[in-house]
Amino acid sequence: VELVESGGDLVQPGGSLRLSCAISGLASEHVAIGWFRQASGKEREGLSCITDVPELKYVVQAVEGRFTISRDTSKNTVYLEMINLKPEDTATYYCAKDELNCAELYDDGLVFTGTGVDYWGRGTQVIVSS
Repeated sequence: VELVESGGDLVQPGGSLRLSCAISGLASEHVAIGWFRQASGKEREGLSCITDVPELKYVVQAVEGRFTISRDTSKNTVYLEMINLKPEDTATYYCAKDELNCAELYDDGLVFTGTGVDYWGRGTQVIVSS
């Protein structure tokens, strides 16, 4: 299984980006994929997760309303759409395969630690700055 992120860029505050996670080695609809980020000097933060089919989507409350996860099975790719970006969104963003099928987020959607992750991508950098 290989996960490759892309789409990171330098963007002004208030701007938007769409990150991609290209999946190889597995059909995307049969895996749960999570998005995480890690800012310099900070702990990794889980953001969103999409389950395998029939898919359910979860976004942690901290970014709800600004971040949206989606999947294109024809491209075997999962996306993270981000709007109204803020300087504090600056980080390296990672996608990961979640063996727990996003179970951490079933109840309250507050914390997504990635404890079930068995494969990580290498990350794509997002910088939000004027």
